[in-house]
Amino acid sequence: MARLANISGKQAAKAFGKAGWEPIGQVGSHLVVVKSGARVNLCIPQHKELDIGTLRALIRSAGLAVDEFLKLL
Repeated sequence: MARLANISGKQAAKAFGKAGWEPIGQVGSHLVVVKSGARVNLCIPQHKELDIGTLRALIRSAGLAVDEFLKLL
């Protein structure tokens, strides 16, 4: 398993976009993205650095593996 690094919310949103997640709006400093067929919405904080736990939870909610997400970066 590859190791997650600190990335920005903007980089995370771009990677999730490559996986088919589309932005539908923003609430404060959080970008909300959806994917057709997925039962969840992802709420990505637009911070300079995301905590590793927050990023891991977003990846898990998106149904991706860490290695798959790192390839999207």
